[in-house]
Amino acid sequence: MAMVASRAGVSGQTVSRVVNDSPRVDPATRERVETAMAELGYRPHRAARALRTGRSQTIGLVVTTLATVGNSRMLQATAEAAAERGYALTLVTAGDSVADAFERLSEQEVDGAIVLNEASALVPAADRPAGLRLVVVDAPATADLAVVHSDHVGGAAAATAHLLEIGHPTVHHLAGPADSFAAGERERGWRDTLVAAGVEPTPIVRGDWTAEAGFLAGEALLAASAVFCANDQMALGLLRALADAGRRVPEDVSVIGFDDVPDAANYRPPLTTIRQDFTALAHRAVGLLVAEIEGTPGAEASAVVPTLLVERASTR
Repeated sequence: MAMVASRAGVSGQTVSRVVNDSPRVDPATRERVETAMAELGYRPHRAARALRTGRSQTIGLVVTTLATVGNSRMLQATAEAAAERGYALTLVTAGDSVADAFERLSEQEVDGAIVLNEASALVPAADRPAGLRLVVVDAPATADLAVVHSDHVGGAAAATAHLLEIGHPTVHHLAGPADSFAAGERERGWRDTLVAAGVEPTPIVRGDWTAEAGFLAGEALLAASAVFCANDQMALGLLRALADAGRRVPEDVSVIGFDDVPDAANYRPPLTTIRQDFTALAHRAVGLLVAEIEGTPGAEASAVVPTLLVERASTR
């Protein structure tokens, strides 16, 4: 740092301000310092900074699985959002014990952690490590945790209303796991929309988010004219089951998914679905956590990210 200051003709304190992205630096001075840093190959030393600031500039991400497309996309988006704010990301898979995952994160001295989806339901509040700042993605709002989630209810309502509006007398639902917050919210949006339209909800068929579950659910849904699937992967399996049974989509059955995974437009037929904005979810979650870590005043306690109906060829 002293060498950078000498080459740029400034004080060490000015170099420190540039490194920490302080607004209290004249643009011309900042350019001189950054040029000197580039010429000398200067890089901030993360461990030294942690000793000085008391922060590791690292946040943890807790997941139960990366087998679902949604969790994989959230991992990538969260890593990118953290890097934009100068934080590294440590991934911990929880399996059946989120408490163990929290323990591993505490040992690595992360500044805070983001918990994805159903992992939050696997550990009681009393087992959360004292002092570990947490933000949860896709969980019920609580007084003691910052929560971010997509508008699952609104998305499911839009999917169901779309199918009713194009003439289907009712909409069947291929739901996610019973212990999933997101699945429960999507089921609620579907059910409430049918009831508001004066339509008696049909019995749900339940899956586990996988394409295989969607395929196995096909037999129970062969007589349906319209199906709202709780995610795109199950919709993919259902499309195969319907095709095997000689049921055409959308001529005989309309199918809608949820998530808008990258391959949804390449399904046969291209899948009508509800788009989740995983980038926005990750940025809101990281933003909330960094605000807690850095003590940013006035930061929001929770956030709901809008969803969007994307119409393609699987509905008619």
